[in-house]
Amino acid sequence: MPASMTLILGFYGANTITLGPNGSRIIQVSSFFVQAIKVQELDSSASGPMLYSFASPPPLDVEKNWSEEHNVCVEANYHKEWLYFLNKGSTVEIYYNVQNPSSSPLSLVIAQGVNSLVEWIEDPSYPNSTVSWNIIHGSGKITHIIPQSSNYYIAVGNLNSDDVEVNLKFDLKTLVYNTSKAYSTCYLSNRACSVPLSLFGANAAVLTSPGPEEGTPDGDWYFKQSYGPRWLVYLAGSGILTALLLSTFKLYNMNSSNEGGGQAMAEGSERAPLLHKDDDLSSWGSSYDSVSQGDYASEEEWLVAGNSLEENQGNDGESNPPRRLCVICCDAPRDCFFLPCGHCAACFACGSRIAEEAGHCPICRRKMKKVKMIFTV
Repeated sequence: MPASMTLILGFYGANTITLGPNGSRIIQVSSFFVQAIKVQELDSSASGPMLYSFASPPPLDVEKNWSEEHNVCVEANYHKEWLYFLNKGSTVEIYYNVQNPSSSPLSLVIAQGVNSLVEWIEDPSYPNSTVSWNIIHGSGKITHIIPQSSNYYIAVGNLNSDDVEVNLKFDLKTLVYNTSKAYSTCYLSNRACSVPLSLFGANAAVLTSPGPEEGTPDGDWYFKQSYGPRWLVYLAGSGILTALLLSTFKLYNMNSSNEGGGQAMAEGSERAPLLHKDDDLSSWGSSYDSVSQGDYASEEEWLVAGNSLEENQGNDGESNPPRRLCVICCDAPRDCFFLPCGHCAACFACGSRIAEEAGHCPICRRKMKKVKMIFTV
């Protein structure tokens, strides 16, 4: 659900569109997430802007030519600007005539987007990110081909200490979308328009503004653009994502349980032989029951062997047979055992050294926690 709300309020959130004279702007969105495109004019002009609906994006192949002339007095340390929405491939020709030839030159720029214009205003003596930056004085002409569809500002700045008068003429050759095959038309004057979108269609809408001789005096139109979300898709997507997350979490828990069970079985296999080696000499002197019942024997407890080592040696007819010698030094008798495994396989000296150095039983490789000495009577 957070991802859905981010998509609705962020990527497909409402925004404001600005169009200059003869503007033609296409609006394309994913019809899988958007059910309708909504446009409303904010300044409520008497006539002009229209919204066209298309089953597929129309071609950008209609050319419109028009001219504007501006006689302006640019105040000291100030600027004048004009806004146009121009599609890729349009051409702008600017003819200028500075009326004060004795004054310092002016700067004339074409900026793409408001951010580029703001950067130039902050430092008009440097090109910054403008697509065209020129120093003008006297008379001349500037030509620029628009690289991509966007809002463009034509602005002139005055860094002189005196006001400067300049005559500007804009000849614009703009490319606009062909609206002859639109399946519906909506006039935006004093009302909002909505374009419904089919779920799996390549839908599109085109917003247009009239020429400079019509509409508002300043030649700019402002619109609020919003989208009607396709709630069924958002709810279904949120449900599927939730199910996937729950399934992943369940699989992770199952894997963790299996790994824990395997480790328990491995530990059990290490302990199992001790249950069946009561008569094995390798576990002589150990007591599995005493170990498994209640932790380890305390430091004050002693294990007393029922038969002395000397008696066992005499019964076998030899002194310290190999099976009763320390498996480490093969010299001293086995007179200690390890806790918690209970194996008796080394002398107390070697067992103490192993506990200090490695800490693992030489028989089962289990972690050794204590070494107990066997006292004989």
